[in-house]
Order: sequence, then structure tokens, then C-alpha cells
Amino acid sequence: MKLSTINFMGVRNVAFALTMLLTMLALFSWSYKGLNLGLDFTGGTLIELTYEQPADLGKVRQELTNAGYHDAVVQNFGATTDLLVRMPSDDPHLGTSVADALRKNDAGNPVTVKRVEFVGPQVGEELRDQGGIAMLLALGGILLYLAFRFQWKFGVGAIVSLVHDVVVTMGILSFFQITFDLTVLASVLAIIGYSLNDTIVVFDRVRENFRVLRKASLIENINISTTQTLLRTIATSVSTLLAIIALWAFGGDNLEGFSIALFVGVLAGTYSSIYIANVVLIWLKLSAEDLIPPVTTDKVDELP
Repeated sequence: MKLSTINFMGVRNVAFALTMLLTMLALFSWSYKGLNLGLDFTGGTLIELTYEQPADLGKVRQELTNAGYHDAVVQNFGATTDLLVRMPSDDPHLGTSVADALRKNDAGNPVTVKRVEFVGPQVGEELRDQGGIAMLLALGGILLYLAFRFQWKFGVGAIVSLVHDVVVTMGILSFFQITFDLTVLASVLAIIGYSLNDTIVVFDRVRENFRVLRKASLIENINISTTQTLLRTIATSVSTLLAIIALWAFGGDNLEGFSIALFVGVLAGTYSSIYIANVVLIWLKLSAEDLIPPVTTDKVDELP
């Protein structure tokens, strides 16, 4: 079945206004509320506990509050008998005292401490800085790859699209104060890869159609190319979102932030590959001449 060409670029001005609105709201939330950094970045204590019977999260939280640990975060870890307790602190011996307090308050359901980990604030700062550097290096590598693989205008379009996806995702995480830890950082890096893949598919078809549709304008080329890749984009996005939803529903609290970030990132990446990356090509006035390799002239040896 042949799809009729959809005029995606006919609403590019409306899409640009929506993009600016979402980006400004995300930046405002990010700067005003900030990120809810997890223990991986702020430092603190993590305690893994195992109960003989299924543990009551509400009861454990109340016991910790009564013991004076008001900032403790309690969540299931795999089975219903396994718990993770996280709390900000610079005391490396805090884990032992917390475990002792829980043992005293719940003698009917004995608890065993499986591990206690302490992350110092200096280690957290190093992880945060290294994560930011990793993201910048990834964006720089993408720009270089696209500049050589396609043309520098494609590289600029892809980078603007990726920056939008990251900013919107971080803004959502900031607005809802979802814990930002190393797993969420990994999801942001995965978003960059997903969005780039979607963008490259459209860019590759645009480049091919410059050779096939010689009389078509750039906007017509983009509309045709985006329509031709639409079914592939929908199939990829829907299947990815279904997997993320399953991970969100059954992955437990530990993967909740990871799943939410991926969900937002996939939606933003699908949108940006159409209405940001392509629009940047229009702004930069991409033409068929840009894709013609420069002519090289061989030197003629005039010496006898």
C-alpha cells in the first residue's frame, strides 16, 4: 500500500512554538527545582535487608522514623522479603546502627543485613562530573560522525535534536522530582542513541531522495522522506514503548526512574527527528550541491 505524502513541514512553525515552550518549561524546572540526585551522586548509605517473612514497607518506614531516621528511603528489592534502605549521610557506620534499630523493633520478623555500602560525597561528585563528560563526548562524537558520514548540516540538525531530547527528559525528571542516579543517567545516554538512530534513518532517505527527486524542493523532499520512513518509525517507537511499559510495571522501584526517563526520551526522540532535525535542515538551506563531493584536480607535472 502506497502512502500519500503527509505535509509534515506545513505545521513546522506551530511545532517550533511547541518545541520552544517545552524547552523553556524544562529549563525553568531544571534551574528552579533542580534534580533530585540519588546517593550515587550526593553520597550516603545503602543497606540491603532480608526478612524471613514479607516485609511491610510502611511499618519499616515508621520504625526508621521513630528511630530518628526521617530521610530514609525504603523500597522493595526483588522479592517481597528483600528491602533497600537509602539515606543521605556522611557516617560510614550508619548502616550498622540502622540495622540494629530494625532488629529491636520487629522481633517477630527477624531481619538479616546482607550488605551495607557507603558512598562518600567526593565519589558522588566524581561520578556526576564523569557522567556529564561522557554525555558531552557522546554528543561530540555524534557530530563528527555525521559531519563525515553525511554533511555538517546534518550533524548540526542531529545535535540540536539530541539536546532537545535530553533537556526535555531532564526537565520532566526535575518537575516530578524523580531520583536521578546512575541508572537514570544510563537511560539518558540510551535516549541519545535511540534518537540518533531515528534521525539518521530520515536523514539517509532525504539524501537518497536528492538524487531521485531532482526537481523537488527541500521541503517536498523532507515531507516525502518522512512519509516513506513513517511506518518504520511507528513500528520502532511502539515496540520500544511497549517494552518500556513492561519494564516500568514489573521492574520494581529500582527501575522506575530508568523506565520513566526512557519513556519520555523515546517520545521526545520520535518528535524531534521529524520536527527539529528536519527543520534545522530547512533553516540551514540544505541543497543537493551540499552533498556533491568537492572536485579534486590532479597536479600536472610540467617538468621535462
